[in-house]
Amino acid sequence: MIQSHISDDILTSYAAGSLDEASSLLVACHLSLCPHCRARAAKAEQLGGFLLDALEETAVSSDMMANVLAHLPAPAAKVSLPELTEPRLHAVLPAPLRDYVGGDISELRWKRVAPKVHQIAIPMKDKRAQARLLRFRSGMMVPCHGHNGRELTLVLTGSLCDHTSTLFRGDVAETDERTEHQPFAGSGEDCICLAVTDAPLRFKSVFARILQPLLGI
Repeated sequence: MIQSHISDDILTSYAAGSLDEASSLLVACHLSLCPHCRARAAKAEQLGGFLLDALEETAVSSDMMANVLAHLPAPAAKVSLPELTEPRLHAVLPAPLRDYVGGDISELRWKRVAPKVHQIAIPMKDKRAQARLLRFRSGMMVPCHGHNGRELTLVLTGSLCDHTSTLFRGDVAETDERTEHQPFAGSGEDCICLAVTDAPLRFKSVFARILQPLLGI
């Protein structure tokens, strides 16, 4: 059962369409796993619609619609839709993430960045934040670090622990400039998580700072 959920401000920004692409991907993945937050997101969208309906009407010119339509790009050529296939009932990665990385766990090419640590950087058109898949061997401890901005972490397999909590599949950790911690992968299967950062981390150890440009975090 999912215990750690998306915060209200991030969920509201997602519903309003103002969240960066990488964070939106993480929220979409969490929503695909969490019925509780799907219901919260629906309420946020309903609230947004209510607020729009409550706005006072503003007069516009009679030719505004024609001007807007004139600036729209020409419609793309019609293409045939792919045939429907059976849903991937046993997929590890949520559907929004599979669309970005091109498959499920067994189909991906991981890059080794340190002993017991692999990653896949996920390209984003929106450069306000970075997204990456991280894979830690059981018991692997991340070097102690702080944050220069916000980091969102969604656990997909295994568990991710620190001194205050243990997160499992579907759980989300949200950290910011006030956080300094040293998370580690719990016992059992490898910990795979989706991590989104909008600023570089602050590592304490010299060795970790040397590796930081290679990790890209």
